[in-house]
Amino acid sequence: MSASRNIALIGCGYWGRNLARILAEKSALVGIADPSPQASALAAQYGVEHWPDSKAALARTDIAAVMIATPAETHYRFACDALWADKDVFVEKPIALDSRDATELAALAASKDRILMVGHLLQYHNGFLRLKQMVDDGELGQLRYIYSNRLNMGKLRREENVLWSFAPHDFSMILALAGGLPEQVTASGAAYLHPKIADTTMTHMAFSTGLRAHIYVSWLHPMKEQRLVVIGEKGMLVFDDTRDWDDKLTLYRHAVEWQQGAPVASKADAEAVALVKAEPLSAEVDHFLDCVAQRCAPRTDAQEAICVLRALNSAQQSMETGLPVRLDPAAQEGAVNAAKDQYFAHETVAIDPGAAIGAGTKIWHFSHILGNSRIGRDCVIGQNCAIGPDVTIGDGCKFQNNVSVYKGVTIEDDVFCGPSIVFTNVLNPRAHVERKDEFAATIVRKGATLGANATIVCGNEIGAYAMVGAGAVVTRPVPDHALVVGNPARQIGWVSHAGERLGEDLVCPRSGDSYRLSDKGLVRDAASQPVRNAAKTAR
Repeated sequence: MSASRNIALIGCGYWGRNLARILAEKSALVGIADPSPQASALAAQYGVEHWPDSKAALARTDIAAVMIATPAETHYRFACDALWADKDVFVEKPIALDSRDATELAALAASKDRILMVGHLLQYHNGFLRLKQMVDDGELGQLRYIYSNRLNMGKLRREENVLWSFAPHDFSMILALAGGLPEQVTASGAAYLHPKIADTTMTHMAFSTGLRAHIYVSWLHPMKEQRLVVIGEKGMLVFDDTRDWDDKLTLYRHAVEWQQGAPVASKADAEAVALVKAEPLSAEVDHFLDCVAQRCAPRTDAQEAICVLRALNSAQQSMETGLPVRLDPAAQEGAVNAAKDQYFAHETVAIDPGAAIGAGTKIWHFSHILGNSRIGRDCVIGQNCAIGPDVTIGDGCKFQNNVSVYKGVTIEDDVFCGPSIVFTNVLNPRAHVERKDEFAATIVRKGATLGANATIVCGNEIGAYAMVGAGAVVTRPVPDHALVVGNPARQIGWVSHAGERLGEDLVCPRSGDSYRLSDKGLVRDAASQPVRNAAKTAR
């Protein structure tokens, strides 16, 4: 097998299984990284390796590229890890949930000369490709109006609204036909099953050329409909993906004639447009493999994905405010050569080559950021901190003075580290014995708090929103929301997202959120959780 066809799949959910099938058919699948038993079984079915996480796959020098089909909120993290590991990357839509993250991925891919492709599947459907070719060839004349309906009954979600679940493909197709972003986006939605999650949305877009477009999506519809209608001055095209291949694309040479000063519709017979039957997903994977082998830019590259993300975010903003959102199509928010990571580092700070620091982060006196460490956006790193090498720190973290974070440690978003926190990475160190191959990984989950002078013994996980008391020595995993103190640290209670100790009723005295016990630890009741408006699952 050519090295350029050695692909690792990260994520094996509903859509990941489809990617695994296609890659296996093309003899390009090396292994699957996913902790689930289903992933292990699928890897055995295809005779490939199974890894519980992505680290083993990214460490393999014989793996040229990865395909990512994980929940959407993790797309940025997995893609970033893969690019830093010098892998070419295919990531399912959306590229990220935040335009800044998408821009950072584009810049990182460009700086490392890596392929970054996003899974906007319908751009690889022969029906849409033929439609676009006919539009580009001028068969419809000047475009006047486009509308897309994506309707169905089912696949109801609690994590995301229907705009983010259904509409990204429609935005991708319409922006491709329009040749760029709209000047204005107006959107409205209605929620019937959950007060904060829209079940139907209507998005209107106005382009500088005079073209208008709308997207109607709903998961509360009596029948399935996936239809794109393109109306031009000389004819109309209908792409209906629910029909058989002989009927998927239809041309109507309807026109408007002026008779005695009045417009009169001139109708023509429908003409079926011949298409070559092909599975779009197979074509999409072929395109990625070709881009990896030939080092050429993908059709749906990071810049195309950033435009789609900007349009989606504008529609979401309009839904929330009830007001139109104006965009500047000429503003290249995704320009990969723009100086974007604006951070502050005191003149006494040492930053080694290969380190990456996010926008808005502040690093104070005498701290040292070692090579290949990544610090997210809007962090505060106090005086005399040592971070790295090869350490990953998320967004919004705060480190007080004298914090040491060594190789093998991963810290997620919004973690607080009090003064003089120490992480270890070897259980039985000797000055005269080399043990770098024995580093034990430590991870601190989102929102956790580590008190002053705490020591985190390596090989343990600190759960999300857990709280470690001052001076505690953590020698075993800490559950989500657990409050631990002492040496060795022991659990004495539970804390809320807001950092308040919970009583027997498990209700936060500050926020009023209620909690319940689960196998993993404490979890917040669904009714108390803030609803995400953006997508959390890839497909």
